[in-house]
Amino acid sequence: MSHKDQVKHASGSSGAPGARNAFQLKITLRYLRPPIWRRVLVADTFTLGNLHHLIQRAMGWDGGHLHEFRMPARGFGPPLRTFGHEGEDEDATQLREVLVRKRQVLLYEYDFGDSWLHEILVEQIVPLDPSGQYHVCLAGARACPPEDCGGVPGYEQLLEALRNPSAPDSAELLEWCGDWNPEAFDLESLNRLLRQ
Repeated sequence: MSHKDQVKHASGSSGAPGARNAFQLKITLRYLRPPIWRRVLVADTFTLGNLHHLIQRAMGWDGGHLHEFRMPARGFGPPLRTFGHEGEDEDATQLREVLVRKRQVLLYEYDFGDSWLHEILVEQIVPLDPSGQYHVCLAGARACPPEDCGGVPGYEQLLEALRNPSAPDSAELLEWCGDWNPEAFDLESLNRLLRQ
């Protein structure tokens, strides 16, 4: 299926008044192997605040922790939070104001304790198709780590517990994470969630 066909068949609505282009973004959690990632398509008028909410849903986070966007010499966050002299309001900043070229990277950090760092890569900038569907996920792989698992080291301990359930420390970790499956990813269910 071509990229254009993917867009037309993806779940969602254009909801992009005033937009000229669409960004195909690949969102990848850094420092994890194999990678956990999502590919999304959004209009250039999408705000960073909107992107925060999309990332939360697309990756599978609960949204109970602080976050920020970063790029060289600039930081963006919720309007009631300050980031010093460089801080900017994510709800007043459209993607087209910060993302201007293919291969550009924007960073998004969620949960300053666990420090989940997401790399947002601009894979493509394409003319907006008025009949297309936007603010959707096109592809992805693997489940988001459980909230409050201790960042990358805690996540790796969980994976080790799943690989070796009879190890001395595994029982407690496996009970804590419940039925979490690190390989789970359901594109159709995710796009239903993004439509809500």
